[in-house]
Amino acid sequence: MMVNLSEGCDTQVQTIRRLVSMVCKEVKVTAEKISKMEIRGAGKIARSVAEVLKACAKSSEAKGAKEFVEELEEAGNKLISARPSAVSLPNAVRFIINRIKTANLNAKKLKELTIKTADKFIEDSKKAVERIGEIGARRIADGDVIMTHCHSLAVLSVIKTSWRQGKKIKVIATESRPRYQGHITVRELIKEGIPCTLIVDSAVRAFMKQVDKVIVGADSIAANGAVVNKIGTSQLALAAHEARVLFLVAAESYKFHPQTLVGELVEIEERSAREIANPQDFKGAKIRNPAFDVTPPEYIDLIITEKGVMPPQAAILVIKEEFGWAVAGE
Repeated sequence: MMVNLSEGCDTQVQTIRRLVSMVCKEVKVTAEKISKMEIRGAGKIARSVAEVLKACAKSSEAKGAKEFVEELEEAGNKLISARPSAVSLPNAVRFIINRIKTANLNAKKLKELTIKTADKFIEDSKKAVERIGEIGARRIADGDVIMTHCHSLAVLSVIKTSWRQGKKIKVIATESRPRYQGHITVRELIKEGIPCTLIVDSAVRAFMKQVDKVIVGADSIAANGAVVNKIGTSQLALAAHEARVLFLVAAESYKFHPQTLVGELVEIEERSAREIANPQDFKGAKIRNPAFDVTPPEYIDLIITEKGVMPPQAAILVIKEEFGWAVAGE
């Protein structure tokens, strides 16, 4: 928070310090949960961020518009630092804060606008997943065997919608090590009654000959159509390409990365080695644990969004339409 402590009376300074402490405490809890993957999945992360900014607005006692905006930006920056690869996080922050910064309103009205904007983002995010399920199900045929990786609400929406339409599909899901998000996917499929098989990540090529379509989610989609997703996604894409199996990506439009339009690279998060092994048991060796990898657009057949189905080459058009303000505002 950018505040000149030399200005104003001591009471104002104490109030500002108290507000910063209060906001940081609330933001810190959510940021830590995101960082530790207690809150996981790009959609859930984005919605949790919107909820926090909404809570910050409700609890803020800022008297001036400038003070309120700075307070909100400080909270947003702390949240963004929690997961650099999950572009849904900064996009959610920017969606809300950009509208606040460009509104010529007093502090009270800005707080009300923040709450309304956060609510709209959350509502639109939930509707996007439902819409992706409806659109994606059109690409699924009766009897299809679908392979998926990690845990994606958008992908599950496509699969569940297809199943509820009466299509007798089967699913092959990877474990998605080292955090085993694939276990969550399989449990949800079991609850729905969908026939499914759980396999180790390294078995995808061995099972690909049984697969009709691969559907994965995305944490970030670059301007050239490249998809950043859970580590291991690129090997699924390569195996699918080799076997001539359709490779589909299901993702909300807020997962497109606006800064890649101007050449910024997507940062690949590297997580603790302890998720893989105890470093003390392997002294003298490096243990690497990248959380994501990049699947090039030439291995992706279609991207399914709430706005429709598109080839990866159309990603740049989505970014320009949806996030032109974000690029211009940087």
